[in-house]
Amino acid sequence: MAIFTGIATAIAGALFGGSALATSLIGGALAFGAKFAVGKLTQQKQGKQKHTAVQGEIQFGGDVPVGTLYGVGKTKGQRAFYAKWDKGNKRNAEVFILANGWCDGLEPYVYMYGEKYDLVAQATIGNEVARYGVQGFIDGDGNSAISIRFYDGQPGQGVDQRLVEVTANLGNKWKVTSKLAGMCYVVVERYYHLEFFRDAGRGKPDIDFVLRGLREYDPRKDSTVAGGSGPQRLNTPSTWVHTKNPAVHRLNYQLGLRALVSGRTLIGEGKSLGQIDLATYFVAMNVCDTLRSNGKKTYECSVFVSGDDDHTEVLKQFDDAMAGYGLNRRGLSGVIPGPPQIPVKDLTAADIPIDRAKDVQFRPSAFERFNHLSGQFTSIESMWNPESLKPVYVNADIAADGRNRQTSIDFLQVTDPDIAQYLLNIRYRQNRMGGKATVPVSRRFGLAVQEGEWITWRGKTWLISEWRADERLRITLVLSETSAAIYDDDGIEPGPIVVPPTPPDDPTITAVRFVYQIEGTTEIFEDQCTSPEDGSFRTTKNVVSGKVYNARATITTVPDRLRTFTPWMTTAQPTGLQTLLTGLKELQDDALNRFKELQQEMDEFFRPRLVELLDAFSLEGAVGQIERQQIVATIGDALAQITEERRVRVSENEAMAQLLTYLQASLGTTHARLITEETVRATTDSALASSITTLDAEVDGNLARLIAEETARADGDGALASSISGVSADFNGRFAQGLVKFEAVAAPTGVDARFSVLLRAGTNQSFKVSGFYVELYTEGGVQKSRMAVQADQFLVTSGNSRHYPLVFEDGELKLAIANIGTVNAGLLQSLNGKMKIDLNNGTIEIFS
Repeated sequence: MAIFTGIATAIAGALFGGSALATSLIGGALAFGAKFAVGKLTQQKQGKQKHTAVQGEIQFGGDVPVGTLYGVGKTKGQRAFYAKWDKGNKRNAEVFILANGWCDGLEPYVYMYGEKYDLVAQATIGNEVARYGVQGFIDGDGNSAISIRFYDGQPGQGVDQRLVEVTANLGNKWKVTSKLAGMCYVVVERYYHLEFFRDAGRGKPDIDFVLRGLREYDPRKDSTVAGGSGPQRLNTPSTWVHTKNPAVHRLNYQLGLRALVSGRTLIGEGKSLGQIDLATYFVAMNVCDTLRSNGKKTYECSVFVSGDDDHTEVLKQFDDAMAGYGLNRRGLSGVIPGPPQIPVKDLTAADIPIDRAKDVQFRPSAFERFNHLSGQFTSIESMWNPESLKPVYVNADIAADGRNRQTSIDFLQVTDPDIAQYLLNIRYRQNRMGGKATVPVSRRFGLAVQEGEWITWRGKTWLISEWRADERLRITLVLSETSAAIYDDDGIEPGPIVVPPTPPDDPTITAVRFVYQIEGTTEIFEDQCTSPEDGSFRTTKNVVSGKVYNARATITTVPDRLRTFTPWMTTAQPTGLQTLLTGLKELQDDALNRFKELQQEMDEFFRPRLVELLDAFSLEGAVGQIERQQIVATIGDALAQITEERRVRVSENEAMAQLLTYLQASLGTTHARLITEETVRATTDSALASSITTLDAEVDGNLARLIAEETARADGDGALASSISGVSADFNGRFAQGLVKFEAVAAPTGVDARFSVLLRAGTNQSFKVSGFYVELYTEGGVQKSRMAVQADQFLVTSGNSRHYPLVFEDGELKLAIANIGTVNAGLLQSLNGKMKIDLNNGTIEIFS
């Protein structure tokens, strides 16, 4: 750190007259690099350890890492003590440590024998904070066969005197000093009541407790903190309150849970408030508490953590729960939550130094994007077990990518299905954006923005994900494409459901949810009825003709209660042909979207490339060499030149070599150019070889161009080979273009290949497009093939003048003679309208 401070002081002296503020600013930039920690969903892997709101196994002994709960979760706890007494050992007691730290309390129910049981509050008999009996285990005298005494873990909590007394004469004693200060625990005392155990055929109960976890510090409610207002104080835990706010969780984890006596950090990072970017936390906390249109808070989460957990993994759970990202801004730890922002500045060409390299990728490769995202959340209704969310996929995205690219991300720290579904949709949309750029900027611009802010550039909105400054205070921004549309919750549906045959006579039922699938398949579809009093519901969502469906249902109630799905039911007969037009419409949309993608590929392919190639190569942070040879001859307006440039570059994780050849002959406004660029690159997990050749002939602005590009790429996720040829001709505002592309992809999810031809011609005001593509693609794990043609008129002929061709034109299929074995149709009618046969309704009409 000292070396950075020295450099910063020297720069500050030269630029700002030795300003202390400038020294601090530059030193922070050099030392920390101001890196913004963006989670990479495209890695398609999460940490091996699943952080959830459930601690599902009883822990035994003392060799257990300290752990605690942020939010609300289900736990069996750590058994710390067991004793039995009375005649025939009819009474026994166990002590279960539920969490470290001062916790808020127990939820009014537990789980035993695979069922949910309500807790009944009873008068306390000692130092416990609360005492409960269990409904269904209380006899006629009001005595509970299962008694639970709860201690919240506050400093100075008293000993369980009852346990001290009943174990005084036993070999295993609970000592008067066993106060477990700073630990939240329960004493479970059981009496072997014949009615509730022997006669009911039950053994010793295995209890799952639902705990409201740590009371946490919220600086928004602390009047001693700038911007705060309220009675909370950082060093007074008695003023803290319980919450499920992910940003509050994250702050408290960074501050750390400390031992009562030594002050040593037991769980978390142990930072001070001076190391925290409180401004970003204030914003994040308020965002999480904001109510959405459904009346629920935007983000909530709960998670168990231990002292052995990796800090990065734990912080990522909180970040994912608010669709956000962690950041390190000038050495201060902060967080950016998921809602849209107003861009603070517009980046223009004047803000970008032309002498420094930039790297722009407006569209990620197919390997970096997915088009089918699934996931799970922790369902309280399912006794805190994982339940599947509705998969997110868009047919247009699948068509654009050429095949199904599926991955999953679980939100097991989230217990609300609507919040989890919202998060799943956000992560999908964030991935589909995908644009990335590393752009050098002027000091004026760079010092006016910071990580986490949004800016606009080239007509798009970008998130500043990283802010860099080198020893010369040259500032570089790393940008990630973003949009306010990512966080729009329109069209995001809640989870699964089914419709009962008769209206339910229960006013607490607010919706009936049902899931269904085609018989013999595994893909699940979902829909819901929000007016259960109607007694019936019809859906065409994802329903296709001629199929038998299986379905099951469950309900949504207010207040919430335990519920299950109905048994699977089967439709009486296959669905009818009413979905023919719907299916054709979906195929039409898929094909049109694919042709739009082909046009975008054509636009990208014919863009100027030379400047991009020169800018993309940089020796910053690497070892390399650039060697250029050039011969030039000129007389007046006549120019002939040959330039050859060789480049090599190596770093710890990359090696690259490039060869660029540029031939040009010009005379006045007449130009001829031939440009070739060959690149090979290898990293620890990928390899790339590419060749691009461009031929240009231009006279007075009339341009003929031919481009050939060949690429071979392989990495740990697959291999891709593509060959593209394009031709373009422009004359006096009129143009014609053609693109031929062949691509083959091999990956774990399937083997795909596509051949496409696209033609486009017109003027600057309008143009016409025609083309076709043939592809092999993978859908749902099944290899399929498809061919699509875009043309005003599609014609197939045998070449024999005696046979009329097959023609598709103006939305009609025209055929002179058809020899058909079976016809599936709805309506048959004569050309003159004299006769109609309605096959669906079984009627024949003849008109005179």
